[in-house]
Amino acid sequence: MMKTVVIGDIHGGFRALKQVLETTNLPKNTRYIFVGDYVDGWSESAEVVSYLIDFSKKNDCIFIRGNHDELLYKFLKFGERNPMWLSQGGESSVESYSKISEKEKKKHLKFFENLVNYHVDSENRLFVHAGFTNQHGPQSEYYPNMVYWDRTLWEMVCSMDPSISGEDDKYPKRLKLFKEIYIGHTPVTRIGFEKPANFANVWNVDTGAAFKGKISMLDVDSNEIWQSEPVFKLYPNENGRN
Repeated sequence: MMKTVVIGDIHGGFRALKQVLETTNLPKNTRYIFVGDYVDGWSESAEVVSYLIDFSKKNDCIFIRGNHDELLYKFLKFGERNPMWLSQGGESSVESYSKISEKEKKKHLKFFENLVNYHVDSENRLFVHAGFTNQHGPQSEYYPNMVYWDRTLWEMVCSMDPSISGEDDKYPKRLKLFKEIYIGHTPVTRIGFEKPANFANVWNVDTGAAFKGKISMLDVDSNEIWQSEPVFKLYPNENGRN
């Protein structure tokens, strides 16, 4: 039986990413699903992407698109320097990418272009960076980029009455579409969690790696969790997005 693990937001934390992937010793038939935001924060965004490209040659990987990945792609491809992006970790990626060759940059552009907006597996589990707003699912979003910007799905499940039945007419229709939903985008550290958090059928695996938290990996069947050290401790002379 194939093992499936989902990896939360990385934000340029190459040293922490290597730590969590290379110390767990998972079986060869493991599928790795990354929920996006590989870049922007710590100083090694380009190193993260190079590592993931190589990692995917030897492992079964699915790479979801995050909002930071799209913003960096627009800079690399079109030279767009969104001021808000630059102030939210983008400057670190600009600096990181100034050090790589044009040949390597082309490989990275292909990586970003091949990212998927979401993935639904054979057991009807949805993997998406942020969420979705349409009651018919992410494929029906009027603005496709909502799936890597939305925060309403997470905000909704955090505030839900846990006693409400799935059969209740007031139960959110979005949640009935999938067996489980796995997201990143909004750090669970903001509501006091250090490990991936679960409300209703939604799991959030963003444990604040861009700030003071860790990179987390979750087994979607057993709910076993692996984590790196707090990423900031591996970059003692940097601020990340703090």
